Amino acid sequence: MLVSVKAACALTSLSRTMLNRYRAEGRFPAAVPLGDRRVAFVRQEVNQWIADRIAARGANDNSKSGTQAA
Repeated sequence: MLVSVKAACALTSLSRTMLNRYRAEGRFPAAVPLGDRRVAFVRQEVNQWIADRIAARGANDNSKSGTQAA
């Protein structure tokens, strides 16, 4: 299923500007062109991007403290 840029922003809590910056840097899933001026994103890819950020947060939290959570 595809989601609009607006929906991707809502799912990720990113502004449109930041989402486009991440896209330009290759740090966000590639858009699917729908027309001359319209793109969308694959919902599962956006959800995976979110899950990856959550997983990275956990890894970063453990490495900062020098200990692992019990």
